Amino acid sequence: MKLLHIKEATGTIEAVGRRLEEAVKAHKFGVIAVIDLRAKMVEKGVGFDSACNIYEVCNPVQAKRVLEKDMSIATALPCRIAVYEEKGKVKIATMLPTAALGLFSLPELAPVAQEVEKEIKAMVDEACEV
Repeated sequence: MKLLHIKEATGTIEAVGRRLEEAVKAHKFGVIAVIDLRAKMVEKGVGFDSACNIYEVCNPVQAKRVLEKDMSIATALPCRIAVYEEKGKVKIATMLPTAALGLFSLPELAPVAQEVEKEIKAMVDEACEV
């Protein structure tokens, strides 16, 4: 099973992040938080040179469907999408919902995971386009 969806993007971290936020809204998800990983590391006294912003995104209707089956799945929510620099390139990566929910052995949630995964991949793909 494939675990990650990773794409190379065009533009700066900031520009790609703005496009991602627009795509998230267009797909009826919301951005819960944006974590500037480099700033957090520096804040904790750890030098970290690579830019990385982690977007926590959620569709509350889908989250409710999953959490009503098993509250422990809250450990895998919300979906996280990382926008980062690696070897001079900007990339976007996310763990696939089918892989994450597959860890919980609840086959009845597979359709929800597939629906969310389709949307998350589309958001990532749209954020990579100029």
